Amino acid sequence: MESRESETERVTRQLREEILDGVRAPGERLVERELATALDVSRVPVREALKALVGEGLVTLRPRSWAVVRTFTDSDIADLIEVRTAFEPLTFRLAAERRTRDGLDRLQATLDEHLAAAKAGNAVLARRKAADFHEQVTELASNELLMEIERPLRSRLRWLLTQHDDLLGVAQQHRELFTAIANRDVPLAEQLAADHLAQAQQTLRNLRSPT
Repeated sequence: MESRESETERVTRQLREEILDGVRAPGERLVERELATALDVSRVPVREALKALVGEGLVTLRPRSWAVVRTFTDSDIADLIEVRTAFEPLTFRLAAERRTRDGLDRLQATLDEHLAAAKAGNAVLARRKAADFHEQVTELASNELLMEIERPLRSRLRWLLTQHDDLLGVAQQHRELFTAIANRDVPLAEQLAADHLAQAQQTLRNLRSPT
């Protein structure tokens, strides 16, 4: 039983990362049989992984034995942005008020990795670390209900946070946010969070606008 659960977790994690990293494109078919062969597992953990990813909002099931990578519509993105707009200023305010030394140390380590990846032009790692930064700020906010609300949305929010090409710009914004949190500068943290969100929305609009 433990082995099967481990396989399911591994397959789920691998497929999640491939979707979030853009390795698997929106609309791509995910066929149980083909995935099981490629990942050298039975179809059972693949089936369970796909169900988990459906729950996370990254995969859409189709009849029989295949699914597709979710295509986020403009409406989907608008919904995510509204949720992020509602919760992110609160998250950063609480993080600035309640941060701990251990939490700051973990956030600093993530920020260092983020900055290094951005400077190196490692887009995949930079985007992963950017999303990690936001998740760790939520932990620093130390509000259990906020974390419960964020958890089911985490994969979709991570997808949203990967939709940018300004690797160094985002990393620098996170550095400013980190400094405000570390200094317990609540008004500045709230303002920087609002500015960060506004810039992210503009970047997303630019990326999705027809050229």
